[in-house]
Amino acid sequence: MKKVSIFTIPAHGHTNPLLPVARELVSRGNEVRFYSFDEFEEKVKSTGARFVSCTPYMPEITEDEVKNLKKVSTTEMTLQDIRLTLSMNDFLEKEFKEFKPDVVYSDSVCFWGKLNAWKFKVPLVVSTSTFAFNMLSSKYMKHSGAELFDMISGLPKISKELKTLRPYGYEVKRALDLVQSDNSTDSIVYTSRRFQPYAESFSDHYAFVGPSVFTDAEPHKQKDRKLVYISMGTVINDRPDLYNNCIEALGDMDIDVIISCGNELDMKKIRTLPDNIKMYPRVDQLDVLSRADAFITHCGMNSVSESLYMATPMALYPQTSEQHAVAARTKEIGAGVMLRDDSVEGIKNAVTELLGNSSYAKAAKACSDDFRSCAGVKGAADFILGAPHKSEGTDVIKELNKRTGLFTLCYWAVIVALILLCGFFIGWNHFWIIGLFGGILSYPASQLAQKPLYNHIIKSIRKS
Repeated sequence: MKKVSIFTIPAHGHTNPLLPVARELVSRGNEVRFYSFDEFEEKVKSTGARFVSCTPYMPEITEDEVKNLKKVSTTEMTLQDIRLTLSMNDFLEKEFKEFKPDVVYSDSVCFWGKLNAWKFKVPLVVSTSTFAFNMLSSKYMKHSGAELFDMISGLPKISKELKTLRPYGYEVKRALDLVQSDNSTDSIVYTSRRFQPYAESFSDHYAFVGPSVFTDAEPHKQKDRKLVYISMGTVINDRPDLYNNCIEALGDMDIDVIISCGNELDMKKIRTLPDNIKMYPRVDQLDVLSRADAFITHCGMNSVSESLYMATPMALYPQTSEQHAVAARTKEIGAGVMLRDDSVEGIKNAVTELLGNSSYAKAAKACSDDFRSCAGVKGAADFILGAPHKSEGTDVIKELNKRTGLFTLCYWAVIVALILLCGFFIGWNHFWIIGLFGGILSYPASQLAQKPLYNHIIKSIRKS
């Protein structure tokens, strides 16, 4: 029997995958303390784990900070995570000394869980609620101008806030060190290697266990009428404009529609529902998806994973950079179409395409079979209880960085040679033009070289 401390942030998408794993750990006789927030108390207790509330330590936040959090501001979330870590310092120091966990299982963006595991030198396993992101897989992310501005402008604030951690024994130089995926940290990812972008760039410290769900139910799509399910998740779901367009687009089609709209939507802003459309604050999503033939989704990792687990193709409507990455990969495997036009006509066209072209359902079914062949919740529990792990073989990212560095050196050697040739044979008046263009093109050139270099490394590994 082992003692396991589980940590997460106050978000459904980050908490839900931890719950089936907690139940599995408890069922094996392990002592599990689950550090979460009051809104998740009943869910946590239902797993058999001991619920420990972190709510009393949440610092008060201003209305502007609340608005930024609802906009999924990376800067604001990082600042709040740092402040919450400091607020819980004395409490968690006492908990670690009293409970003495054998392993910490912490969400990837839960700073207080990860930092205290490092501080007290307890083996850490990271729970990755979306894809594992490194320098390669992060290329699937599509940052908006507003997101880029938020990240860049927030760096000075984050750097200043990080310094407040050091007097308490938390040694961290960059926020990126707290959230990035590296090849030396034990990590569980709730997807398959097939679905994970650039899966071969991740070391044996990664366990791709498939979706963490509370059901073994199979998809059952046989029914008289097609069913379309619509949900924008639990964060950015106050979208009466989108729901009204969906109602108008699908209300006259010979299909059934279920909309899960959350608790914050003002129903007075929603048009009268036709007989074929039902709208609820919350539904049993896995049950609905098991019967659904198409899903209009914001592309949160949990929602997409559950949809693919139940072999349901999707109209992909991402709102954040991470969701764009999930959407891009789903489209890439053929299990969805991008909903780039959220007008009435655009929605109707997307749903008609999904229901009329069987290739999307076949791709989703193939992914469902792949997910169900993964180690699952039992494999996740095995991995946690076996931590820390060792990794054999080549660190692909380190090797890629080495080869990219060599390429960059050769690139600049060519640029210098061109400058010298220009100077000797043409004249030195315009040699700076070559240097200027060399500097401008250096980054895109290294990015272009990265993919063939990566492929060569992977090919070499497969041969060995």
